[in-house]
Amino acid sequence: MRLFRKVLKALGIYKLYEKLLESEVKSGNLPNHIALILDGNRRWAKMRNLPSWLGHEKGAKKVEEALDWMLDLGIKTVTLYVLSTENLKRDKRELEKLFHIISKYLDKALNNEKILKYGVKVKAIGNLSSLPIEIQNKIRALEAKTASNNERFLNIAIAYGGRLEIINATRKIVQDVLEDKIKVDEIDEKLFEKYLFTSHLPNPSPDLVIRTSGEERLSNFLLWQSAYSELIFLDIYWPDFRRIDLLRAIRTYQKRHRRFGL
Repeated sequence: MRLFRKVLKALGIYKLYEKLLESEVKSGNLPNHIALILDGNRRWAKMRNLPSWLGHEKGAKKVEEALDWMLDLGIKTVTLYVLSTENLKRDKRELEKLFHIISKYLDKALNNEKILKYGVKVKAIGNLSSLPIEIQNKIRALEAKTASNNERFLNIAIAYGGRLEIINATRKIVQDVLEDKIKVDEIDEKLFEKYLFTSHLPNPSPDLVIRTSGEERLSNFLLWQSAYSELIFLDIYWPDFRRIDLLRAIRTYQKRHRRFGL
């Protein structure tokens, strides 16, 4: 398959197909909110007999590319599943390498002029207190720097779990009921969403969720918000994710008829 792709690229056919696909996608109904489950970094590295941290490094670089692709397409909101609460149970040395990579790319984001140029509000969602202090501080700095931006939204789900998010929201609601800030009969879906990590978003529910690596599950990601999302599962590891894969996923989304449970 790789050899076939190389032949197509050499002949220029591959690039032509990508341009035609892009034109088709841009003329259709684009998703406002795309959520990405960045899966397969470690397996990508293992296939090449490389240390797992190199897979994470390659994956982080791919995130930069993918964000540029979605910016070019005009996608307003992007949510990245960077690190789950379960991932925090991994080997200490692997986590140290991973945190180093995250810290490095947060530094790059802090100095990225595109974020301000395109009015991107950056927000981290998850149990941030479980992260190293250095990373917490850089996240706060990035959020503060982009706090007044409201044209586009980039959400970084880090130390995140969907069940944790729902439990946290429930606890806050119970506390507000006990303090007479809200009445029990006022609790509905709209009010509940105000207590979720994504409450700052104009469109908290992803239109499209894309997961790489071939796994076909959400893995505790945006459990509430993705109730009616369109799900696309790709049989490639995240570091191998290409622009054409994004375009194909969006085209598949455009061909579906969203019923929202009706």
